Amino acid sequence: MTAARAADSLPFDRVVVIFNPHSTGKAPQMAEQLRAELARRLPPVPVQLCPTERAGHGRELARDAAGAGRPLVVSVSGDGGYNEVVDGVMQADNPDVVCAVMAAGNANDHRRTTREQPLADAIVTGDVRRIDLLRLTRGTGADARTQYAHSYIGMGLTPIVAIDLEKGGKGSLREIVSVVRTFARFRPFTIELDDGRQHRFDSLLFANIAQMAKYATLSETRQPDDGRFEIVTLPHTSKWRILAMAIRAATRGLGPQPTATRYDFVTLKPTPLQLDGELLTLDAGTSVHVAIAPAALATIG
Repeated sequence: MTAARAADSLPFDRVVVIFNPHSTGKAPQMAEQLRAELARRLPPVPVQLCPTERAGHGRELARDAAGAGRPLVVSVSGDGGYNEVVDGVMQADNPDVVCAVMAAGNANDHRRTTREQPLADAIVTGDVRRIDLLRLTRGTGADARTQYAHSYIGMGLTPIVAIDLEKGGKGSLREIVSVVRTFARFRPFTIELDDGRQHRFDSLLFANIAQMAKYATLSETRQPDDGRFEIVTLPHTSKWRILAMAIRAATRGLGPQPTATRYDFVTLKPTPLQLDGELLTLDAGTSVHVAIAPAALATIG
């Protein structure tokens, strides 16, 4: 089959590659290498490189790219950059868009747990599959704001560790120092569930993948396309129990966890929250709705 005929059979008509030109990793070089390889293997398919200019710009670029046609939008990034791209694509509401990620960040949980083959090979093959997303809605009525996450939504230890990493820098020694610092100052949070009961947690995590934070295994059976998400909870307890849970997740996994299709609560105080790699703060009294969006994203790789 000629390259032109192969391109005609693909589920996308162009490739848009979004990357951070100031990445501490090798995102610019990797983006250029992908462009060059696709130009060689799929010459009829246009490839556009789109560098970001600021935080949140990846979301805008992805939304614009997904506004028409059948693009494949590739994020050369870690989980946070891919979160922006996925959310931007979902805002465009175009069912013909396909997404992919090329791991180029410190945290690459999504790519590591969903990877099936090298990305360039997957693009040339054009084998698209659909995965679930997590949908976060903050507020109600006209003030409601919806965002999507490809891997997890976390409160408690997850976002606080992430904040420390952003302040202290990334790298193995710095990560260890950040985690130790987090344990020293961490405080639990309280939320009110939709039945009116209040619960105090050290950590609350909604997961669409089996692993996170490089080594922590949340589940042995978690699949990103089964129509459910897992709820990993750690009610407030002693710090040595928190450490024991972290060690267990990193060594033998947490084992089976409860699953759901939705989870509703109200914050009682300002509370940090993390969507994949993006950090948010929920105001006190915010109504929060977490739901699964079944087969919401067409992806490749």
